[in-house]
Amino acid sequence: MLPVKIVDVEDHASSFGPVADVYERGRPTYPAAALDWLLEPPPSGPRVVDLGAGTGKLTRLIRDRGLPVTAVEPSPGMREQLARSVPGVPVVAGSAEEIPLPSGSADVVLVAQAWHWVDPVRAVPEVARVLAPGGRLGLLWNVRDDTADWVHRLDEIIGNRDRRSDLSAVVGAPFAPVQRSSFPWVNRIGPSSLLDLVASRSAVILMPADERAALLREVRQLMATHPALVGRTEFDLPYVCYCSRAALT
Repeated sequence: MLPVKIVDVEDHASSFGPVADVYERGRPTYPAAALDWLLEPPPSGPRVVDLGAGTGKLTRLIRDRGLPVTAVEPSPGMREQLARSVPGVPVVAGSAEEIPLPSGSADVVLVAQAWHWVDPVRAVPEVARVLAPGGRLGLLWNVRDDTADWVHRLDEIIGNRDRRSDLSAVVGAPFAPVQRSSFPWVNRIGPSSLLDLVASRSAVILMPADERAALLREVRQLMATHPALVGRTEFDLPYVCYCSRAALT
């Protein structure tokens, strides 16, 4: 595994915009069962906010269920990609700490793969402000299942920097205690998608160019030599989607 330079959290959080197209190609979607759970029991109204929406991976799933959704995303590059990927959905510039929506205008706020970037001291009351009475906050993270040997080896190469410690994040007042669930699933990908997945990680984006190229060569070598991957144009990447939800009290 190549050494990863320690970089400020804000640098990591803001690194995705310039590679929004790579992020869109490489990052996985989310399993339907996870979204079913986050939206159950059915909200009193259908208004959903996708907070920290990125390129719209979750936004698309919400829209496809026929629910009105507004995407909130701080990065201009990610917003531009989202508008191309999920046309017709309102996209606004904003963050969890400053949501540019009226008070009580949402029934559900969902945050996919992004809560670890926010300041919860500021974000929790701001999410509560935007929610209508009885509304809900839902958090979800995809984490690679490294019980598969080739995934374990991939994590050794790139550094398993999935933030498992954030999966048990406490939301706190004015929300009820957090409920948690997890959903194993499989994403069918090919070699180019795996390279895009690795290249879209903040730690890799921020590497010097020569270190990033060397790391991607190691990933190519893994695909060329591991028995589960060699010679294959498609393969299964297993994940567990970890979810948390909390109702506004």
